[in-house]
Amino acid sequence: MAANEEEVFPVGDGMCHEGGVAPVKARTIHELHSLQKKKKSAPTTPTSASAGPFLPTISEDELHWLQLQSISTSLASLTRELGPKLVKGDPARKVESAAPQQQYHQYMSPTAIPTDTSLKLTHVLHNLSPAELYEQAIKYEKGSFVTSSGALATLLGAKTGRSPKDKRVVNDEATTQELWWGKGSPNIEMDEHTFTLNRERAVDYLNSLDKVFVNDQFLNWDPEHRIKVRIISARAYHSLFMHNMCIRPTPEELANFGEPDFTIYNAGQFPCNRYTHYMTSSTSIDLNLARREMVILGTQYAGEMKKGLFGVMHYLMPKKGILSLHSGCNMGKDGDVALFFGLSGTGKTTLSTDQNRYLIGDDEHCWSDNGISNIEGGCYAKCIDLAKEKEPDIWNAIKFGTVLENVVFDEHTREVDFSDRSVTENTRAAYPIEYIPNAKIPCVATHPKNIILLACDAFGVLPPMSKLNLAQTMYHFISGYTALVAGTEDGIKEPQATFSACFGAAFIMLHPTRYATLLAEKMSKHGATGWLVNTGWSGGSYGVGSRIKLNYTRKIIDAIHSGSLLNAEYKKTEVFGLEIPTQVDGVPSEILDPINTWEDKEAYKQTLLKLAGLFKNNFEVFADYKIGEDGSHTEQILAAGPTF
Repeated sequence: MAANEEEVFPVGDGMCHEGGVAPVKARTIHELHSLQKKKKSAPTTPTSASAGPFLPTISEDELHWLQLQSISTSLASLTRELGPKLVKGDPARKVESAAPQQQYHQYMSPTAIPTDTSLKLTHVLHNLSPAELYEQAIKYEKGSFVTSSGALATLLGAKTGRSPKDKRVVNDEATTQELWWGKGSPNIEMDEHTFTLNRERAVDYLNSLDKVFVNDQFLNWDPEHRIKVRIISARAYHSLFMHNMCIRPTPEELANFGEPDFTIYNAGQFPCNRYTHYMTSSTSIDLNLARREMVILGTQYAGEMKKGLFGVMHYLMPKKGILSLHSGCNMGKDGDVALFFGLSGTGKTTLSTDQNRYLIGDDEHCWSDNGISNIEGGCYAKCIDLAKEKEPDIWNAIKFGTVLENVVFDEHTREVDFSDRSVTENTRAAYPIEYIPNAKIPCVATHPKNIILLACDAFGVLPPMSKLNLAQTMYHFISGYTALVAGTEDGIKEPQATFSACFGAAFIMLHPTRYATLLAEKMSKHGATGWLVNTGWSGGSYGVGSRIKLNYTRKIIDAIHSGSLLNAEYKKTEVFGLEIPTQVDGVPSEILDPINTWEDKEAYKQTLLKLAGLFKNNFEVFADYKIGEDGSHTEQILAAGPTF
């Protein structure tokens, strides 16, 4: 037989097959494709606890029926009491033959009048895996590409950041009394009727689509206080983003999910009606705390969902005596826990991500009687100018499953240029927290020992590190100070002071003093110490002095973690009355008191008084809010501020 000829052997079926290889067990190409895919399982967030085998008590068809019933109820109109006919799966795939009553579910009242929407089928893509969402995004969403690292790059549309002026909260009988309204508050009101109009618009849009993506997930790693959330969206990108950012249920948890505690209707590709009352643009992000619902219109920025849910936690958790926090958190090998607060540019992410400590979370946490718990199941990191040498953990987390927003990449190699600002400066990566090697799973920890408030003081007058008493911790926590350096394009060279109450004013729902009071109570109960760390300038303001070296700041943070600063020798500064150590290992003693680093002592004093005045002006909005039965706590906090 010739060398290039294959042998043909008879097989047991009486037919001859090339090379003696048995045929595949399929009669059509469709059957062959069906053999390629095993029965799918729900993607989950890993836990350290070993889970037993999943033993459903109902059939898979019954489970699907219950899930569709729940989702159809979520998508029901409030006026027509009518939900869409739902069927699971991609509309591009051929629906397997089955009885009509087994194919779809529709929620409607017995007297409902049929509409065009009620006559069509809407396909539900429920808790898809990252691989399935990749396929959906690349096939149907323009601007979606797989990068060289395996991450999914996507475009957000016209809005590349949050729209705080378009975010509104329903002002009803309960929220009128509970929420922070008025000067300084991030809460912009709307009425129930306007919310219903926008909800109807979003639901009608979603119901008109051939398919919608539905995520059923959790918030808060503390199982005693976790929240069930449902996100209904039109884009695979949004579904993958929330898959990464929320806690992913196990198959058993998904089967027993039931009704959500909170629902997001993301119709961001569709604008709101600008003639609707309270609307000021084509964008509207609306929160109804009574209905436990959020509606998104006119923006595809996924961060609106993340921060919208954070606002919900800021409302729900304090009602249970739990403090919700905009902070990073890590834990040492010996179990010591630290919280990091800081606005953009202060180094919160850099300092809380420590190779020698476990990461609990990088952004959102709860402090309950059980300790600290991360609210999220993922991280949302800035990518502009990202470099492997500076941020190796974030760099290595950008792989398959990660979402990259608005990045620019090489057309041929698909390598990302993280320095390119062509689309926006706000380039981001969203990835599961387990992509960080030293993340602690589950993301819970004991009560913190250290509360670290970070400020990037571009005025150059705050010391590199100060030990705070309880009243000072509350004062600086409420103030939420940092200083930003204006860009050269506007011609302003002086630093610009920025204050954000509780280091997250855009997301808090209650008055800042409510959160500060909870913080003080928990610090007192568990013996935590407050610290103010300046990562900004020394030796003069921006343009004259220089940025405090990161190595020095890390030495300070290490000393805080070790506990060595608890027994250090301290002296008090003028005006702000801050306690500063006379010595920190690895840090030049002369920089610990900022006046030592200024050549022009008079300029230092004038700049110090200027910053103190900015603090006092900012705090005026909080001065009339009484804390404690006799208002004594308010007096203590005011006394902890700068004095002239």
